[in-house]
Amino acid sequence: MRKNFILNKAIVFHILGILLVFFAISMVFSLAWAFYFDEKETINAFLWTIGLTLIPGFLVWKFTPKPEHDLKVREGFVIVALGWILCTFFGSLPFYISGAIPNFTDAFFETMSGLTTTGATILTEIEGMDNGLLFWRSFLHWLGGMGIILLSLAILPLLGIGGMQLYKAEVPGPTKDKVTPRLKDTAKILWQVYLVITIFQAVCLQLAGMTFFDALCHSFGSIATGGFSTKNASIAAFNSPIIEYLLTAFMFMAGVNFALHYKALSTKKYLLYWFDKETLFYTLVIAFVTIVASLMIALRGDITSLANLEESFRHSIFQVVSIMTTTGYGTDDFELWPFFPQALLFIMMFIGGCAGSTSGGIKGIRILLLLKHARIELRKLVHPNGVFVVRYGKNTIQPEIVTSVLSFFLIFMVTFVGASLVLAALGLDLLTAFTASIACLASIGPGFGTVGPTENFAHIPMIGKWVLSLCMLMGRLELYTILILFSRTFWRH
Repeated sequence: MRKNFILNKAIVFHILGILLVFFAISMVFSLAWAFYFDEKETINAFLWTIGLTLIPGFLVWKFTPKPEHDLKVREGFVIVALGWILCTFFGSLPFYISGAIPNFTDAFFETMSGLTTTGATILTEIEGMDNGLLFWRSFLHWLGGMGIILLSLAILPLLGIGGMQLYKAEVPGPTKDKVTPRLKDTAKILWQVYLVITIFQAVCLQLAGMTFFDALCHSFGSIATGGFSTKNASIAAFNSPIIEYLLTAFMFMAGVNFALHYKALSTKKYLLYWFDKETLFYTLVIAFVTIVASLMIALRGDITSLANLEESFRHSIFQVVSIMTTTGYGTDDFELWPFFPQALLFIMMFIGGCAGSTSGGIKGIRILLLLKHARIELRKLVHPNGVFVVRYGKNTIQPEIVTSVLSFFLIFMVTFVGASLVLAALGLDLLTAFTASIACLASIGPGFGTVGPTENFAHIPMIGKWVLSLCMLMGRLELYTILILFSRTFWRH
């Protein structure tokens, strides 16, 4: 007998309604900047958008029955997926209604890029956009960095709704390290760390010479590893070594597991960073590529000049950290670099930062487990009867976890190749097609070719933009959250 689909629609609509209410309230900050700069069209756009988001969200929240039980797995994944799509739709309305981005596909793409902390843009003249919209564009990064739905987790328990399933579906990376036993406390702690680092960075950037507005926007973009800038030339527009070094440090920090930040700061045991294998791997990769890139760039100039060496090192470490953390800020056109460091940057696009960070990509811990598994397979060829296990630190990794990592890697690569083929079929050259796909799937922003660091995504055909929007969503939610919704087994008893 055919089994029925199981989904508690009441709890799904109830929580989505709450989410839209909070999302509408978050637009008030951008509206305030629009009032400050007296941007009438932007003010009107935000007022309309807040009304269109707040009213249906509030009505759905109030007129759906309050759930009597905790979330099930199905509801958790459905709420996360629909929540991101709905927030992207309503978040794109200020750009569309104001006329700043008159094409809805472009507005949706830009908003999805913001919320997923990708940083890929269709804008050709960023500095010509109203400041209220520029702030909203960067604030989307900040909201998406730790997760819009994770922001609500501290509130949901107060409303009598648990959220463990949301936490499992939302937190980036293959590990969900609950800092405290209670989910509400975990969400609060992670957001407190996130907020404190953001404020500290904004203060540092302002002291370094940025305006308060620019300091806030670039803090949102770097701590969330997003990459949207208020300038056409990105960070190069400021022409400030101090700002570049500050942003490099904060981008590097954002690529580390936030639970590890909390443990190190609360216990004052800063050697925890050194003993964490994933963080060590992440740091060593950045150090290696930075040294190679800076030396090869310096050799093109006067190798005896300290100024040349410092500039080569500064541009190299900034771009390497920006790509490794999937931020996407730029101070130099890395397409003009020698081919070898360009190839290393392309490889880094796949790796990404650490699990539990705001970075995208495959994540360092998965790469480490894949390398360990490959080493064991080689040893089995020499010792067919040997018994080998994958170890991570002092822990033995269960075979099902290794299988899960292998499956994720396969799905990631299949998605990457599939998106690249679609873009190639639409007429893009292979370099652009491949790097645009990984730039969106791994939440990086710039790629190579016609989507390089000095270019944008405006020329991508409409179908291509929708495909890349899907890649951004899938990459941000670690693939399974979206793909599992297409599984018949997921919907049945």
